[in-house]
Amino acid sequence: MTTAPRRLLFDALFEPGADPAWAARTAAIVDGKAYRYAELVDAVQRLAAALTARGVGRGDRVAIYMDNTWPCLVAILATLVAGGVFVVVNPLTKRDKLGFVLDDSGARVLITDGHLAPEFLPLLPAHPALHVIAPGTLPEGTTGIDSYAAVLARSTPCAAPAPAIALDLAALIYTSGSTGAPKGVMHTHQSMLFAAQSLIQYLRLGADDRIVCALPLAFDYGLYQWLMTVQLGATLVLERSFAFPAKVFARMVEFDATVFPGVPTIFAMLLSAHRRERLCFPSVTRVTNTAAALPDEQALRLREIFPNALIYKMYGLTECKRVCYLEPELMEAKPGSVGKAIPGTEVFLRAPNGGPVAPGAAGILHVRGPHVMLGYWNRPDLSAYMLVPGKLPGERVLCTHDWFRMDAEGFLYFVGRSDDIIKTRGEKVSPVEVENVLQALDGVREAAVVGVPDELLGQAIHAYVVLEPDAALRPAQLRAYCLKHLESFMVPQQITPCAALPRTQTGKVSRKALLEHPPV
Repeated sequence: MTTAPRRLLFDALFEPGADPAWAARTAAIVDGKAYRYAELVDAVQRLAAALTARGVGRGDRVAIYMDNTWPCLVAILATLVAGGVFVVVNPLTKRDKLGFVLDDSGARVLITDGHLAPEFLPLLPAHPALHVIAPGTLPEGTTGIDSYAAVLARSTPCAAPAPAIALDLAALIYTSGSTGAPKGVMHTHQSMLFAAQSLIQYLRLGADDRIVCALPLAFDYGLYQWLMTVQLGATLVLERSFAFPAKVFARMVEFDATVFPGVPTIFAMLLSAHRRERLCFPSVTRVTNTAAALPDEQALRLREIFPNALIYKMYGLTECKRVCYLEPELMEAKPGSVGKAIPGTEVFLRAPNGGPVAPGAAGILHVRGPHVMLGYWNRPDLSAYMLVPGKLPGERVLCTHDWFRMDAEGFLYFVGRSDDIIKTRGEKVSPVEVENVLQALDGVREAAVVGVPDELLGQAIHAYVVLEPDAALRPAQLRAYCLKHLESFMVPQQITPCAALPRTQTGKVSRKALLEHPPV
């Protein structure tokens, strides 16, 4: 089907000589409705023409503040075709943070949902030059906002994409650090296309796959499900969220889903539901996890739910999309590992002083490859902190500031994030290691571990656990279990059962929130 190597993220929509049957294939199934690739191309070309008419040109930013919907999928690609840079903003984002993203990115256009008007309307007086396009119903009396449907109906499809090369900026992906305002991660067509193709290769995906996505498209893990789908000519089964699991399960069965990407929170919910009533999705052949470590015990139990699936444990960060993955066949042979570098990339460990690290010792992970970000938008200081001198003159590699161990065969083992490492009794403790032990105990759904100030210990280890509804475990029993499986200095001084753990918008457990607002 491909006539030349792809250079741009949208090349798959404009390839001359593409298989004529491709246009009739289903590109996406959203809220149960199927959309063909021919419909996708038409909508993308119409919206791209409308963006161009509103002044969007090469390098201009378009903010996309929407639910997981068909117009959101269209808007991402249309922005690229118009030569612009897409900025997908989580629909859960509140007014102040949205205002920051609009200001920081300098967005020329905002494409948003009508029901989000209470958040974006108050911002418009401060952004008089911002063009707004919105599907859905707006509050009565709202003016100056274009209807998405009317915009597409009035637009003539663009004849060709705007000029662009692989090194042009394609996206700003805003990510929150442990402190401070969100940072706009700059990715080019080249970095994102390389990452998508590398993922496709090691996940062994093809055009006949049907990829379920209940993750927000503002989360790069969710976004890449769409980017991979388009590159493959496959089908995306898009759900608004995982808030109603039964609905997602029904879609998976109805459309014979073959790929299920999730995060530990989702897998914990799946396993909890499976305890109450057996779940089984035989059509799924690949299950992927990232965002946080998936404990080995949970990964192995997922085989009951996905009996025909390869289960991938992975690690990545927005600054390079994906770092490494473990071949599913090696899960038992390499317990606790997140594998080796993804195809076409290289990883290595360095000591804090930049020196080498012996096999088996902990060091800071560095990443080298075409998928590494350009830097942070408007933040040269933070860019210099993350992008450090590489092996070649003038080269920059990504310093993750995360601690790993690497065995003699090159397999990586996550130790912890620099800010999360607990220093207690003169020892360094990885919260992940303690969490994995607790989560291996039957009856524990989730666990999160933090270090709290202590005059005697430096930091005391405090664990918060979410128990299964039918579990009758007491803190003393949990601590006794830890004593059997951990060195004494790693055993939590306090264990607190709670109903739920605080989370970030991408579903990760927020240790910062645990420290600032401990659950009771």
